[in-house]
Amino acid sequence: MEPRDKLAILARERGSSLAALSRMLGRNSSYLQQYITKGSPRKLEEVDRRRLAQFFGVSEHELGAPEEKSHIPAGEWVEVPRLPLEASAGPGAIGAQEMPFDAFRFSRRWLREQGLDPAMLSLIQVVGDSMDPLLRDGDEILVDRTPRPFREGVHVVRLGEALHVKLLQAVPPGSLRLISSNPAYEPVEVAVADVDVVGRVVWKGGRL
Repeated sequence: MEPRDKLAILARERGSSLAALSRMLGRNSSYLQQYITKGSPRKLEEVDRRRLAQFFGVSEHELGAPEEKSHIPAGEWVEVPRLPLEASAGPGAIGAQEMPFDAFRFSRRWLREQGLDPAMLSLIQVVGDSMDPLLRDGDEILVDRTPRPFREGVHVVRLGEALHVKLLQAVPPGSLRLISSNPAYEPVEVAVADVDVVGRVVWKGGRL
């Protein structure tokens, strides 16, 4: 498959616009559209190719790099994007522009063993203390955005413009209970229609 065709597919699957991806690279908003549809430029600059590979969690080789120059060895590692977002374990954080600023590297085999699709993963930071001791202020959490039937667990949710990380329980009829690990915070119940479940938290990392 041609690298430009692969990029078009990745962008469509992730739901990322080519204009937004171009701006992420610091380019004119039409940069990637022209690359894909008109073949100009003929190939991506190395720094652009690496940034896109990190964002999509694929090998640079899939985006046109020579095999020996792949930043992510095929079949071994995946770089999951870190987004400049904060999921509040307190009163609520306002989401920023969802474009990556960095990446964490995970074993492709480990992700597969966990049943996780790299294209549906992202990392964000926890702020606040309402999820202590399970999640602490400053922890990084791996969020799986794969659509699945709901089951109780720790999730990132969006209420209005604010992101929260909470333990979710289904409460009939048609509500969700948002529970904090810190007993100082009371559970909150919201209508399912009023909350957007962004994804399930499947891993955490942080400083001791």
